Amino acid sequence: MSAPPPTCAPVRLPLPDLDATRALAHVFAGMARPGDAIGLAGVLGAGKTTFARAFVNARAESAGAGPVEVPSPTFTLVQPYDIGGTTVHHFDLYRVDAPEDALELGIEDAFATGISLVEWPDRLGPLMPGDALIVTLIQGARENAREAEIEAGPHWLDRIGGSLDRFRA
Repeated sequence: MSAPPPTCAPVRLPLPDLDATRALAHVFAGMARPGDAIGLAGVLGAGKTTFARAFVNARAESAGAGPVEVPSPTFTLVQPYDIGGTTVHHFDLYRVDAPEDALELGIEDAFATGISLVEWPDRLGPLMPGDALIVTLIQGARENAREAEIEAGPHWLDRIGGSLDRFRA
């Protein structure tokens, strides 16, 4: 796996509150397919886990399942969720020192067969798939406000289309 540069210019979206962050996760949850990787970047406390929780629960809702408890995988490093015949893998690579360390977590299999949410995707270096969707969450002016910078790999461009228009200022 290699990580060529994304094929579109990054798009910045305002997320004025936590509901907007959750709504963005819901949009991407509806588009994601097995084999997709979504990198969640940003500083500590930026909302990566909030996004992941909303994503997993949006998938569960679509599959007709009830709410799912989504703890932060900071200590377990990976948490799988079997939802509607697809496994969503939630990785937190904050404590991973080298890209190769992630191989022990089964990340290559997760990339091949499931949907992968990867907090701290920069820790993967060249192991992060080049067609990944990268969502960088940036602290906004208010406590729960964020901006999302979206970089879409080639497999995401057609799916995204105009679906992010409602988030634009």
